[in-house]
Amino acid sequence: MFELQSLPISGAFVLTSRVLRDDRGDFHKTVYAPFFEQHGLCWSFAEQFYSVSKKDVIRGLHFQKPPYDHVKLIHCSAGRAVDVLLDLRPQSSTYGQCTDVKIEAHDGRSIYIPKGIAHGFHALADNTTIHYSVSTSYEPSADQGILWNSIPYDWGVMNPILSNRDETFPKLKDFKSPF
Repeated sequence: MFELQSLPISGAFVLTSRVLRDDRGDFHKTVYAPFFEQHGLCWSFAEQFYSVSKKDVIRGLHFQKPPYDHVKLIHCSAGRAVDVLLDLRPQSSTYGQCTDVKIEAHDGRSIYIPKGIAHGFHALADNTTIHYSVSTSYEPSADQGILWNSIPYDWGVMNPILSNRDETFPKLKDFKSPF
């Protein structure tokens, strides 16, 4: 049903599901409770939403601070993106490290992101659609981020399209982790 691949960030995984294809198109399964339970993964989500981005949009790096921090499960249903994770958990063996995962429509891949990880992505095509399932509801007072270009990662884009909000986040070096 699913394959589980560990990422370099502790507790983060790529889940690849079997994609059923026929003349009508594709069928994708993103959550299967018995598999998630077997591997100790959260599968109960309070909210689901999606974003649609133009090519070279960077969204992130976003997270919610405790007690509203959440697990995220994300997948791409249109276009393609490079998803970036940054570990903000001081007790983690991968604290301060980042990793990336390329995801694209129809690849059957989802990214499981544990609490305490900042998340962002770079859209590699117009109309890139990223779906999010999160384990807690949005809480504006807990919504935070890290400045996208202050981490040890090359985003591979010269002139990214950013929101005003994403340009005002603190740099990683100035961040005090609440995790």
